[in-house]
Amino acid sequence: MTATLAASGTPAVLVSVVVPTRNRVHLLGRCINALLDQTLLPCEYEIIIVDDAPDYHTRQLAAMWSACAATRGLHLRYVPKHGARGPAAARNVGWRLARPIVAFTDDDAIAMPSWLAQGLAVIDDCTDAVCGQIDIPLPAHPTDYERNTSLHEQSEFIVASCFLRKSVLFALGGFDERFRRPWREDSDLYFRLLDMSATIVRAPRSIVIHPVRPAPWGVSLLQMRKIAFDALLYKKHPQRYREKIRATPRWDYYAIVALLALALGAPAAHASVLAAAAGAAWLAMTGRLCARRLRGTSRRVSHVAEMVLTSALIPPLAVFWRMAGAVRFRVRFA
Repeated sequence: MTATLAASGTPAVLVSVVVPTRNRVHLLGRCINALLDQTLLPCEYEIIIVDDAPDYHTRQLAAMWSACAATRGLHLRYVPKHGARGPAAARNVGWRLARPIVAFTDDDAIAMPSWLAQGLAVIDDCTDAVCGQIDIPLPAHPTDYERNTSLHEQSEFIVASCFLRKSVLFALGGFDERFRRPWREDSDLYFRLLDMSATIVRAPRSIVIHPVRPAPWGVSLLQMRKIAFDALLYKKHPQRYREKIRATPRWDYYAIVALLALALGAPAAHASVLAAAAGAAWLAMTGRLCARRLRGTSRRVSHVAEMVLTSALIPPLAVFWRMAGAVRFRVRFA
């Protein structure tokens, strides 16, 4: 894409960068700093910060960076969005204020200096969307959580590094705001782009660094509730969900939960042998899950202990939230 000139003779704004945020001032400042260092001319892009839970500190940070950007000839807008409804809703607010080309990234991401330029370089008049690249640096011995997070590098489309035409977003109705958490809303948008036969190109040199945020002990248990939104994604795109997300239900989790229930319930029916057999099978399957999660990850004592405990709790929690999602979104989902 080549720059056009505004009526004043200066380059016109080519792209708006939309960044949703919520109570993460320290991360947002790092994100904005990287966006101000893009190789595009400052007058060729703008930044739109959408605050999903407006507060004093975020507003003050945005004001400070807006003043800094203005000295460079770059426009940074802070948009408060009241009634927190998640990043999907915040992005919808942002792109509706944007220029014809919209770039999306996250407030905990660090755009490389050529991110915007490389993304715009592959856009022509026939392009509807561009998939950029994210890099997730890992330590030599990552935790299970860090390794799972790094799998986002393999995503076909991720909203932390993508470009879309505003007209396409209008045609799609934007992001589905029923995805209240940062989970599956980008997959839903991608599947709808595929359904409309959109022209999607890749820009592997349009790179965003996405460091893994520090997480509390047992973080995998806190993440289980996001699984409910898999049910919504499946309801909307059953075939694509099976093709690109998970080919089969989590029968292993259901088996582990059934064995646990049998081991705990059989003694009441005076079936001690059955209870012992079910308990042994549950222990074997849970141990296998734990070993799989530990393979190639940190062997710190605290991490091993975390894997042992959470491996016992993840299957029942996962089954619960899958069923909760199925009920909430009224879909047969397993």
